[in-house]
Amino acid sequence: MTKLAQWLWGLALLGSTWAALTMGALGLELPSSFREVLWPLPAYLLVSAGCYALGTVGYRVATFHDCEDAARELQSQIQEARADLTRRGLRF
Repeated sequence: MTKLAQWLWGLALLGSTWAALTMGALGLELPSSFREVLWPLPAYLLVSAGCYALGTVGYRVATFHDCEDAARELQSQIQEARADLTRRGLRF
């Protein structure tokens, strides 16, 4: 099962549970304080997921590692290419 299918199954399970509780399909009498929290729950979860994603991206950007060896190798390849192009008559 792919990761997308796992997420879709999880969302379907949570969504159907939320719908069953809010629509009264299970025959449960929930207190009004529970219903007040239950109705906007999908919006809360969406905002929480967005905050988590933003925090994850921010953390990964803050802890991004430079590759000094790869940068030196790339610079040497650029110098070789410029020397080759200069030999062939191209001016920089």
